[in-house]
Amino acid sequence: MSEGKQVGIVLVSHSAEVARSVAELAVRLAGGGTAPVASAGGTPDGGLGTSSELIAAAAASVDRGAGVAILVDLGSAVLTVKSMMAEGDELPEGARLVDAPFVEGAVGAVVTASVGGDLDAVEAAAAEAYDYRKE
Repeated sequence: MSEGKQVGIVLVSHSAEVARSVAELAVRLAGGGTAPVASAGGTPDGGLGTSSELIAAAAASVDRGAGVAILVDLGSAVLTVKSMMAEGDELPEGARLVDAPFVEGAVGAVVTASVGGDLDAVEAAAAEAYDYRKE
């Protein structure tokens, strides 16, 4: 990791409460984590859905120059982030949509970013959550 730079994490959910709760859980399970983490849940008026404005603000707030990993909960959140990435000017340079389970992936991403992992390592740690078996 470059001096002073760290990967930021944005957690996007259709529910503001879910996004905040997953962020809190991930930070706590990361031992308090040092990675910048922000949630972007729901719509600006407090409803269910996703908001490009909230996502852009969250991404800007965690951008420390090493990239921003964006994890999402459901399909239309994926579409919102992909649309923002296609626009090219709404997200910080180095923002990346991470294909990972929302809760388990968030924990892996925050832990890895907190110990200085680069964006590729953060993405890999989040994606590894697909292999977690619960049986």
